[in-house]
Amino acid sequence: MMKELVETIARALVDNPDKVVVTEEENDREINVTLRVAKEDMGKVIGRSGRIAKAMRSVVKAAATKTDKHVNVDIADEEES
Repeated sequence: MMKELVETIARALVDNPDKVVVTEEENDREINVTLRVAKEDMGKVIGRSGRIAKAMRSVVKAAATKTDKHVNVDIADEEES
């Protein structure tokens, strides 16, 4: 569910929605979501002073309250591994 939420938000923000890739890893206590976008779209996803990234993380954490798990959202460009 978190994967789809992050993907929907990110695709609405970027110029290259086909390059948005979201992966999700879940264990007993936490969910790790990694968002990868084209290098030229990094600024759109992070925003000034990280405001958009912070807002995205807040929305995802609010959505995760039902799961009782901690959610981490990492943002990387498509070339990082």
